[in-house]
Amino acid sequence: MQVVNIRQLKNNPSTALRQAKQDLMMVTNRDRPDALLVSMEQLAGAPNIQQVRLVMAIRLFREKQLSVAAAARFAGKPLSEMLTLLSEMELPVVDYDEQEQQAEAALIEKMSANTPPQTNSNGL
Repeated sequence: MQVVNIRQLKNNPSTALRQAKQDLMMVTNRDRPDALLVSMEQLAGAPNIQQVRLVMAIRLFREKQLSVAAAARFAGKPLSEMLTLLSEMELPVVDYDEQEQQAEAALIEKMSANTPPQTNSNGL
């Protein structure tokens, strides 16, 4: 699935239309899924329901209706693939407020301070 924002679509619609002939195009507006661009050639056969489910899963994740794991299940994707896709779209997969971020950082510091240095089998 390709992703294009509304500005890119306005600047170069022919490229988006050409790409839509090969794959579904999700159009975003202010970093939110807004539309799905599907070529008529793709609709000649059965619509690709897996792509539709993926777009819906991303939207529901962005709107905080689904967790990333639930969105992956809904889309029929492995969690690792969903995380990669969301990362490529520059969507944060965690939503910490400032206090949670500080608590998480403190916990990591504490855990790494308590972890002895690792050595290999020769004691080095």
